[in-house]
Amino acid sequence: MFESLTDTFEGIFKRLRTKGVLTEADVDEVLREIRVALLEADVNLTVVKSLRSRIKERAIGEEVHKALNPAQQVIKIVNEELTESLGGATIEITFSAKPPTVVMMAGLQGSGKTTSSAKLARWFKSQGRNPLLVGADLQRPAAVEQLRTLGGQIDVPVYSDPSDPVTVAAKAIDEARETGRDVVIVDTAGRLAIDEALMEEVRQISQAVSPDYTFLVVDAMTGQDAVTVAEAFHEKLALDGVILTKLDGDARGGAALSVKEVVGRPIAFAATGEKLEDFDLFHPDRMASRILGMGDMLTLIEKAEQTFEQDEAEAAAAKMLEGQFTLDDFLDQMQQLKKMGPLGNLVGMLPGIPKEVRDVEIDDRQIGRIEAIIKSMTTEERANPELIDASRRARIASGSGTNPNQVSDLVSQFGEMRKMMKRIGGMGTKKSRKTNRKGKKRKGKGGGRVTAKGGAAANTKGGGRVTPKGTKSTKAPLMLPGLDRLDDADLEQMAQQLDDFTP
Repeated sequence: MFESLTDTFEGIFKRLRTKGVLTEADVDEVLREIRVALLEADVNLTVVKSLRSRIKERAIGEEVHKALNPAQQVIKIVNEELTESLGGATIEITFSAKPPTVVMMAGLQGSGKTTSSAKLARWFKSQGRNPLLVGADLQRPAAVEQLRTLGGQIDVPVYSDPSDPVTVAAKAIDEARETGRDVVIVDTAGRLAIDEALMEEVRQISQAVSPDYTFLVVDAMTGQDAVTVAEAFHEKLALDGVILTKLDGDARGGAALSVKEVVGRPIAFAATGEKLEDFDLFHPDRMASRILGMGDMLTLIEKAEQTFEQDEAEAAAAKMLEGQFTLDDFLDQMQQLKKMGPLGNLVGMLPGIPKEVRDVEIDDRQIGRIEAIIKSMTTEERANPELIDASRRARIASGSGTNPNQVSDLVSQFGEMRKMMKRIGGMGTKKSRKTNRKGKKRKGKGGGRVTAKGGAAANTKGGGRVTPKGTKSTKAPLMLPGLDRLDDADLEQMAQQLDDFTP
């Protein structure tokens, strides 16, 4: 969502880092560029003025002049003030001393309110709670049925009846107490636009259930309209927070940067995809870091911890470094990686990723093709890919819907990866690296340069160039993720890092 804003900030910071000393004119130029970038991102004008003035006040003060690296200090200030505009701190959900804790969901029709109710129920369940979903949206046809379907996917019961929304919500509280449910999530009706009937209905439901939390669900794709909607609802309901949906979309992101300062209520949760698991607490500091192109390693680590079992991951790493990693092991790791979400989202969380790499659209179907090839192999072939000859390749290709060349590419690339990791494992001790360095110095029979200095290898029988000079080899369309050819220096450097990292 924040791609253009991120690109602008990266350009500003790149120029800043080249300056040893910052003048007031430099700061004014930076602030002017930031202002334009925020307005282009559809950020509320009041928020832009407030953010700009706070950055300027700190950037031209003693805080920067006394810093050893003024440019880095300005970047730090921008990061902190952007975090403040996004809400400052992550919301802390507390639970009622006398269960159930009641959460009321409000919002316009089409904002994703019903789906967000189910996502929130799944989140509460992951916190060890026993939620109950309440279908109080009797206005929209099939809304309750949609909620029941979503509830079934996460094994959370749904309460509703065809009476009226206020009665349904009130009865749901009694139902929760009788069945031992400690969280009640009430999905209310929405309208295509704000009107008096909508506001009166949600007000009456709020009076009937006395919610501990009232969350407004807004579509991040609607830009400044989302802020206007939040203001209108807050006047009637006293919101506790906002849930932003479609944060993975291609909108400019102004709503996320404007809600807190305009409405005075934080973004509590954010939905970053269509799946029920694509939903979590909103972390202002992490979002600010991503906007500024600094990545989001904390979220990436949390996703990995939720997906990968530590013992299994350590065992897989050990097998890989010992050269015993099989295609079955590789398939397991690929499937675990898929659970963490789209690869494009994961790449965006890595710090220091160049814009050219970040903007490349990664096709997750490529992983599906690799899985199909591996699953079309026999158990013996997965353990020993060297067994795969021409007839086996043809059979595997036929079973996976690919062609023999793709099968051959995968097998050869996997073999290279396994050899590479085994070599890294072998160089992972100081003793072995010392031996390698001595070996490089040793010259004599069987060693030394095999090509003329500054020249290419001579063409001899059975060797040399096999394509006309200037011919470019075509890249294989199917590549193992991250498998690039590394030379000995690269491998030794990786081994050094592994050895330094190992306690």
